[in-house]
Amino acid sequence: MPKNVLVISTSLRNDSNSEALADAFAAGARDAGNTVEKISLRGKTIAFCRGCLACQRLGRCVISDDALAIAEAMKRADVIAFATPIYYYEMSGQMKTLLDRVNSLYASDYAFRKIYLLSTAAEDAEGVDERAVHGLEGWIACFEKCSLAGTVFAGGVDGAGTIAGHPALEKARAMGAAVR
Repeated sequence: MPKNVLVISTSLRNDSNSEALADAFAAGARDAGNTVEKISLRGKTIAFCRGCLACQRLGRCVISDDALAIAEAMKRADVIAFATPIYYYEMSGQMKTLLDRVNSLYASDYAFRKIYLLSTAAEDAEGVDERAVHGLEGWIACFEKCSLAGTVFAGGVDGAGTIAGHPALEKARAMGAAVR
């Protein structure tokens, strides 16, 4: 049975390397017969969480911005793939802000069961993505029905579009194609 796959690109840069990984994952998931929606945070307005916890009573955040629609898309998705550049050995700030803002999902009947992380960085050393993976695992730990299903890291890519030809693109495509 086809899955409802949501790919969230958190980079704000045009021709982003992490967005190229997102596109490769999405293409693989589509080729496998899944329904795929991609959301880019570029051009979106996402305010910081106020910590008021009203979302736990209301089932939605009280801040009226683009995070509301993204949270609804996440709630319906069977599979979510986050794509982020690595800044200072961690996920992008806009990804972390989004994760904070979808706190309303915690008490909801969310559909997602598998979470993927696709990341890129200028540095190409072992473990560059480790803190970002652990940060996402911290979010996942709050959702007992889901787990981290896989990660793809592309190191050594700094300028916009420099990921072209990187083997991580094929790995992301294959990971998307394995979504079932």
